[in-house]
Amino acid sequence: MSFSALGLVPLLAHAAAEFGFSAPTPIQRAAIPVVLSGRDVLATAQTGSGKTAAFVLPLLQGLLADTAAAPGRVRALILVPTRELAAQVGDVLQRLTNQLDPSFKVAVVFGGVSINPQMMALRGGADVVVATAGRLLDLLQHNALSLAAVEYLVLDEADRLLDLDFSDALAKVLATLPERRQNLFFSATFPPAVQALAQGLLNDPQWVAVESEPGVAPAIVQRVIRVDALRRTQLLRHLIQSNDWERVLVFVATQHAAEHVAAKLNRGDLFATSFHGGLGQAARKQTLAEFKDKRWGVLVTTDLAARGIDIPALPVIVNYDLPRSADDYVHRIGRTGRAGESGLAISLVSAATEAHFRLIEKRQNLNLPREQIEGFEPVQPAIAVPGNGGVKGKRPSKKDRLRAAAKTAESG
Repeated sequence: MSFSALGLVPLLAHAAAEFGFSAPTPIQRAAIPVVLSGRDVLATAQTGSGKTAAFVLPLLQGLLADTAAAPGRVRALILVPTRELAAQVGDVLQRLTNQLDPSFKVAVVFGGVSINPQMMALRGGADVVVATAGRLLDLLQHNALSLAAVEYLVLDEADRLLDLDFSDALAKVLATLPERRQNLFFSATFPPAVQALAQGLLNDPQWVAVESEPGVAPAIVQRVIRVDALRRTQLLRHLIQSNDWERVLVFVATQHAAEHVAAKLNRGDLFATSFHGGLGQAARKQTLAEFKDKRWGVLVTTDLAARGIDIPALPVIVNYDLPRSADDYVHRIGRTGRAGESGLAISLVSAATEAHFRLIEKRQNLNLPREQIEGFEPVQPAIAVPGNGGVKGKRPSKKDRLRAAAKTAESG
């Protein structure tokens, strides 16, 4: 099937081909016609499946169709949870719009950097704004832009934006938008509580869910290796060296752990560095670019890198520390096996975290065999942990806050 067959005009179909999209992916085939029809959309698909193009291409067609729109007014707003995802979505938009006539002005705004250059860039307006919610609110308070003409609202990684960390800021942004608009919510996961909130913010949405397809979905081999907690770094070094992995993304729980593990690996003759929210924006951008260019063999990171970061042909991710939630597990392993490539995801499980991983397996319908590596066999027995094993789940207080945020948005 071609992009033209999905309803895209020849100009956009050609732009997609020039960008490198040879044929629509399953999420693009399912979502693009629905978006073009004008319906609100709630879409789920695996990471690396082409979700960005699934909303960017029909959004641009909508902008092209309205030739009477005043130039410089923000007509499309794309909200994302992280700076890295903002830059990535902005890059896709810019490369596509550069091939259009007329072109569109795209503004990418996020925190962690000076607001003044972003305010200058918004002089004269913008057609499309890609933003993190906090910085967008700052710009609104500075009267640097108006959202009164927004026709399209996109939430990319919508589950994260609708979660507690972002719900208050999101409610404030929604209160500034016109009531009549098309809403497009895209994510790899939608927990039930977040799904309920999303449904409350959408108008008669079309649910678009794409399951794995042979030959299209990423082939990610998942392995679980039992090891004592104190020997994880030694095992990690052994795995990297014995398998000749050129690049490995290693997930840990905290910024301190990222620095600590990277330093220990460096002492073992591995080129490792850390990547986390405590770094400045320039350092984060440089570190990520160097890892993509294979100047670093190991990138030790927090969940900052679990979403929205595309590292082409990344062969391996390792859960040195287990993710707090089952949904975060999906996003972490989704950094490998992207764009049809194969990948490997390894989780290091100790006696203290066995119960935690069992709940992750339960919530993801997994049943993975436990492995042991010769020379690193664990000596500590698994510990029985009462309750939910530490996995973040549904909490009444969270539901209450999510519902409150939805009501605030609706009343605004």
